[in-house]
Order: sequence, then structure tokens, then C-alpha cells
Amino acid sequence: MKKALIATLFVALGATALFAFNASGKTPIPPVDHVDLPRFMGDWYVIANIPTFLERESYDAVETYELRDDGKIQTTFRQRKGSFDAKVDTMRPVGTVREGTNNAIWGMQFVWPIKAEYVIVYVDEDYAQTIIGRSARDYAWIMARTPQISDADYAAHVERLKELGYDTSKLRRVPQRVADPRD
Repeated sequence: MKKALIATLFVALGATALFAFNASGKTPIPPVDHVDLPRFMGDWYVIANIPTFLERESYDAVETYELRDDGKIQTTFRQRKGSFDAKVDTMRPVGTVREGTNNAIWGMQFVWPIKAEYVIVYVDEDYAQTIIGRSARDYAWIMARTPQISDADYAAHVERLKELGYDTSKLRRVPQRVADPRD
């Protein structure tokens, strides 16, 4: 029992350091002007990321958003760790839209009471590709409605991240199968 309590405390402290980092001294990352939440909902394949420690070996990573009746965003993140043959690992954080941001900045809660900053810094007009960032410029996600995007689109997204102050040498392309990763 005592070991479980210590382990829980350790995870909470680590999560606090990882997700609740206050980007003091950093210029806030600029969000898009407006996000149409119903259009943003659904499956997003992670094309590339500057990964958190939980995503360093991701394969078939997909983030799914569903707008709840209470206005929060139920998120389901699925990935396979290390290979296409690994079992599917799932996390279910909850997003809360920050008031006054036109739906472009969320608090993403993985562990109570901590909410990680989640900023939609780019979404194309078709809501087919997006980039999520953080003011700390520590993590980023390039995502699309399809498991693959063109090399030209990828290069444009990398350039956007550079312009936002990211070290894009830390980007990792996430291997994606064409088949549904939930299978």
C-alpha cells in the first residue's frame, strides 16, 4: 500500500513537471483565430511530433476528439508502442476549452488536477490537417485526417513550427499503417 502511494505521488509530481510547465519567460504561442469545434472533432492521425515521454516509440498513433454535452472534449489517444504488432495502448484525457480563445486553446487533463496547455496553432480550411503546440515549445503534433500527407504539406508544417520557435530537429515521424489502427 505504501509503495503504491509513493508510486502515485511520483507519477503525479512527474506529470506536474511535464504537463503543467509554466512557460514564463516564453512568448505565448499564437493560436489560430477560431476553431469550429464540431468540425475539429473526430479522428486525427499523428503524422509527426516532438513527443512526450509517453509517445517516444509510437506507431499508429491516433487522437480522437468527441464533444461532450458539458462542453468538454473527451479525448481518446491510441498508439502501439515500439512496432505495428504491439498491442494498442489507450489514454483518455479530457480537454477543456479556455474561455475567450475562440476554441483554440485547451487545457488537456491527463492527471487530476493538472491541465496541460494545448494550442491549436494551425488548421487548414478543410479541417484535414492541424498542428498543436505549446508556449513552452517543448512538444508539438502534426496531425491529419488521413494516415499519410504529402511531402510538400509535411515540409510546410515543419516550416510553420520553425517559425513558431520550435527546434524541429526533435520532430519524429510517426509510422502509420494505412489500415485502421484500432484493428
